[in-house]
Formats: sequence, structure tokens, C-alpha cells
Amino acid sequence: MAAGERPLNEVKFLTVAEVASVMRVSKMTVYRLVHSGHLPAIRVGRSFRVPEQAVHEYLRDSFVGVETA
Repeated sequence: MAAGERPLNEVKFLTVAEVASVMRVSKMTVYRLVHSGHLPAIRVGRSFRVPEQAVHEYLRDSFVGVETA
């Protein structure tokens, strides 16, 4: 296990609908992020599950802050 990784039994996975709700975007936007590789996911049957931590990291890395002079 690499540094910073959690055991799988401690990882919380979210559905595409839950990710869309957290990010306040459409499910199609989440599917696009998954298929483009910007948001990691695992496939369970015909659906995807996204690690909750990956959603938080994506949002943190995508955050556009306002710099003050």
C-alpha cells in the first residue's frame, strides 16, 4: 500500500448520482469526468463507483481562488 492510501475496507464509494449531488452537476458531467480519466472510478456491473476522497481531491485541485494584492 502506497503512502496516503487507505485499506479498501475503509474507503467510502459513491454512486454517480451521489457524486453529481455533491458536485452540483449533472450525472452526465460525472460520466464525462470518469471516462476522460479526470475522476477515478471502479466499475461494478454496469455502474460506476467513485471513491469519496477522489471527489474531494478533484474539487480541491479544481478550486479557483481569488488572489489578493
